[in-house]
Amino acid sequence: MSLRIFSVLFLATVLVGCTAEADSTVAMQPPAQPVDVAKVVYAQYSPEYTFTTRLESPQQVDLRPRVSGVIDAVSFKEGSHVKRGDLLFKIDPRPFSAEVARLTAELNRAQAALSQAQSEADRAKSLQGRNAMSAEQAESRVSLAQQRRAELASVQAALETALLNLQFTEVRAPIDGQVSNAFITAGNNVQAGQSVLTTLVATDSLYAYFDVDERTWNSAFSQVKADGQTKATLMLSGQAQTEYQGYLDFIDNQINVESGTLRVRALFQSDSEVLRPGAFARIQLQAVASQPTILVPDRAVGTDLENRFVLVVNQDNVLEYRQVQLGRREGDLRVIESGLQPNERIAVNGPARVGPGMTIAPRDVSIKTAELTLASAKPSA
Repeated sequence: MSLRIFSVLFLATVLVGCTAEADSTVAMQPPAQPVDVAKVVYAQYSPEYTFTTRLESPQQVDLRPRVSGVIDAVSFKEGSHVKRGDLLFKIDPRPFSAEVARLTAELNRAQAALSQAQSEADRAKSLQGRNAMSAEQAESRVSLAQQRRAELASVQAALETALLNLQFTEVRAPIDGQVSNAFITAGNNVQAGQSVLTTLVATDSLYAYFDVDERTWNSAFSQVKADGQTKATLMLSGQAQTEYQGYLDFIDNQINVESGTLRVRALFQSDSEVLRPGAFARIQLQAVASQPTILVPDRAVGTDLENRFVLVVNQDNVLEYRQVQLGRREGDLRVIESGLQPNERIAVNGPARVGPGMTIAPRDVSIKTAELTLASAKPSA
C-alpha cells in the first residue's frame, strides 16, 4: 500500500515538472517583431536619363577690325547687351578721309579727261567721214577715249574701296548679344583682320550638346526626331531646384565609332542672364516609350556578397529571401528588372533588423511615388 502511494506521488511530481517546463518555454518565446510592409509599386514608367553638358552660344564673334589704325574711342559699356549695328569701337578716320578726298579729286580729273577724249573721238569720226582725217588718227583718238574710260572706272573702284575703309573705321556689332570687355583700348594701334578687339556672344538662345551612348539611344530614344517635339530639362550647377525647359533640335547623322555615342543638341531660350555660354549643366530626357515596371524603396534592397536581395512577406507573415536584378535609381526608389512579381509584399526598411525565416507582425504602409510620373499598369497574364 505504501509503495503504491509513493508511485502515485512520484508520477504527480513528474507531471507537474513537465507542465512547468512547458509553460516556461512558451513564456520565453519572443513575440513577432513589427515590420513596415508594403506592396511593390507596379506602374507604367518612363525612365529619365541625365547627361552632362556645357552651354554654347549659337553665334559667337571674335570682333576684329577690317582696317588698320589707332583706336580713337571705345563706345560701349563692357559686359552690356548690344544690338546689331551698335557702335563699339572707332578707329582714327582722318587718314581714310584724306584718301577719300584724294580719290574724289582723282575721279573729277578722270571724268574731265574722259570728257575731253570722248569729244575728240567724236570729232575724229566726223572728220574721217569727210575725209579730213586719216583713219589712223581717228582710231588713235577713239582708243584714247576708251583708255580714259578705263582709268575712270579704276578710280571709281578705288574710291568705293576708300569709302568702305572709312566706313570700317566704325566697328559695329554684327549680331545682337552680350559684349565682353575691350581687349584693346583707345590709343593703341590695331591690325586689320588680326587684332581681337572684344568678343560678342548671342544669349537669347543657347545650345546644349551632349553624347548619348548607342545602347541607351537604341533602347529609349530610337523614335526621337529633331523636330522640336522632344522636351529636355536643364539644371545648372548649384541650382538643383530650378529647371529650364527646352527641346531637341539636332541629332547627328552618324554614331561616333570611336566612342560609340551619338551627338545630340537641345535648344533653350533665355530671357535672362542666368543661362550663360560655357556654364556646366545637366540635361534630363525622358524615354519615349513607357513600360510596366516594378519599383521598391532603395532602402529595401540588401546586399549578400555579390547578390542583391529583397525580403518578401509570404501569406504566413514569414520573411523570404528573394534575389533581384536592379535597374535605375529614381529618387528614393529603385527599378527592379527581375526577381519580384506585381502585388507582392516586401519589408520596406530592408534587412537591417530582420532576416529570412523570421515571423513578423506586418504594419501596412504605402510607398511614396510623388517624385515620379507613373500610370497604373495591369499585371500581365
